[in-house]
Amino acid sequence: MSLFGWLRAAKPGLGAAQQRRLEQLPKPAALGEGSLRNQRWVVVDLETSGLNLNRDQVLSIGAVVIEDGAVDFSQLFERTLHRAETKLSPSVLIHGLGPSAIAAGSDPVEALLDFMEFVGDSPLLAFHAPFDQHMLCRALKDSLGYRLAHSFLDVADIAPLLCPEAHIREAGLDDWINHFNLQVGERHHASADALATAELMLILLSRARQQHIDSPQALQERLSQWKRRKQAPSF
Repeated sequence: MSLFGWLRAAKPGLGAAQQRRLEQLPKPAALGEGSLRNQRWVVVDLETSGLNLNRDQVLSIGAVVIEDGAVDFSQLFERTLHRAETKLSPSVLIHGLGPSAIAAGSDPVEALLDFMEFVGDSPLLAFHAPFDQHMLCRALKDSLGYRLAHSFLDVADIAPLLCPEAHIREAGLDDWINHFNLQVGERHHASADALATAELMLILLSRARQQHIDSPQALQERLSQWKRRKQAPSF
């Protein structure tokens, strides 16, 4: 078999309707110079079968939307994915997704298409985003043959960037929730954690505007500068 024949054979087998939906997904928009308040952000959280980036699978996706300076409760997303042969790690004790819930979950192809239609061309936010980004990229590639190219910002970096006085740089989401006295009713479920992250992000967006960071592009640039300084060797 030729190289190109092998590549074609490696693509997931999508039905005609699924292929049309895939082809109609909008291209991601670059972070622009418009108002930070008016930007539509999709805040996402994943529950997975474990923490191995190359072996474990996405079990659940939860997402909420920030737009016009608030969480838009008319735009919520939650799906549990059907995984027939997934071996669950002890993390099931945290997120509570047992075998029966996973067996009753949605077809991963349909769930991931639904999610990307929900995202549209918007940038993504997550707490400890590199993990969620990697796992989501793998799931989309494996199930849809889709390459995720959306901007993906890490709220765990944005928080210490904008709130250096907190002195909790290596903090978890619970640390920031406690720092700002946020009232969070539930944790460790994808949709609940996405909502908690969104509530934290609303505070951070307000802090950004106070610091004259007025556009998504400016926030991304300031974050990149902060990360370069953090990684620079000290003498």
